[in-house]
Amino acid sequence: MVHKRIRPFNTRDTYPEQKLDNDLCQAVVAGNMVFLRGQIGQDLDTRESVGIGDVTAQAEKAMANVKMLLEESGSHLDHVCKIVIYLVDTRYREAVYQVVGRWLKGVYPVSTGLVISALARPEWLVEIDITAVIPEGYQP
Repeated sequence: MVHKRIRPFNTRDTYPEQKLDNDLCQAVVAGNMVFLRGQIGQDLDTRESVGIGDVTAQAEKAMANVKMLLEESGSHLDHVCKIVIYLVDTRYREAVYQVVGRWLKGVYPVSTGLVISALARPEWLVEIDITAVIPEGYQP
């Protein structure tokens, strides 16, 4: 089976100031599983950071990206199985989890939360990593 790759890109375009050359994508559909790249406060079309200095705005944009990518992959927010939230400051936890809770109300995924020293860009405050499924017979 060939995996379906959604929104492929090269890191040269995303991080032009760094000497990177990695072929990646925003989502991979493997069978009925959907694996998303960690989403941050970034516009996926323009690659511009949004909500700089505002963790709530970054979390909202990350979850909007998640929704969009799941739909492009043939899935939906209702089919999220696992979420991993990376924060650069533990004080952001409540604000971010309130945003995520609104987007995933009634879904009940498993969840892991980590506080880390930094993300790939200094302006990013939160990153949200999602794994979902496409249920058999599901029609978006």
